This record gives sequence, C-alpha cells and structure tokens, in this order.
Amino acid sequence: MDEESVIRLRNAIMRTGRRLRTTAADEGLTATQSGVLATLVREGPRRPGDLAAAEAINPTMLSRVLAQLEERGLVERGPHPGDARCTTAAATPAGTRLLARLRARRAEVLRARLAELDADAVDALLSALPALEALAQVDEARP
Repeated sequence: MDEESVIRLRNAIMRTGRRLRTTAADEGLTATQSGVLATLVREGPRRPGDLAAAEAINPTMLSRVLAQLEERGLVERGPHPGDARCTTAAATPAGTRLLARLRARRAEVLRARLAELDADAVDALLSALPALEALAQVDEARP
C-alpha cells in the first residue's frame, strides 16, 4: 500500500473514531474511562494490572481512572476471589447500563453517517468489514 493510501486510511479511521468517542464525553467520561468500562463489561472482573495492560495505560493512571469510575458508581473494586493479596475491578449494573447507552448512541451516529453515503459506498464498507476486523485483531494480538 502506498504512503498516500495509508495516510488516507488512517485519517478516515481516526476522524470516524473521534466522532464516535464524543458520545462518551457527552456522558461525562473520558476516552480512557470509557475504554476501561467497556473492557470490564465485555471481559468481566479484572485485576488492575491485567486491566492496565489490556488498556495500554500505566497502573497509576488506571488507579485514578478506577477511582473516578467508582466514585460515579460505574465500577466497584473488591478482593480477588482466588488471591487475597490482589483486588479486582468490576462494572456495576449502572456501569453496564451506561455502556449500553453509549453503544446505542454510537450506533445511531454511525447509522446517520452511513445514511448520507450512496449505496455503493455502503456496500464497499460492508465488503471491507472482514479486512478491517482483521486489522483490529492484529493490534489486539500484540502484547
């Protein structure tokens, strides 16, 4: 792929992602807070170290993010069931509901954007889904 195509693809992904992320800001969440909450809802309770690695943030930052989410009643921390030396963080029912609202709003935003495209552009995007999903998985598979 030539340099210009790489830049165009990056710009399209980044601009679309940025617009979708603003829905979290509308709920008073930062992108990091939203990502942490989404991981906890999707994957269940996690130890802070595992969560920091999954979100690619340092443990100190994660501790602050968890404190903010806990203060809002979106996350709860408690002892790890198998290791008394560790703690876990889990999404609360309120956190799960908030994330469901965010996902629905993001889907609405994306549907509205797709509705402004012609049928050929939508078909091209649908055809590209397997490749875009594979691209996302390459990144997720890295340590």
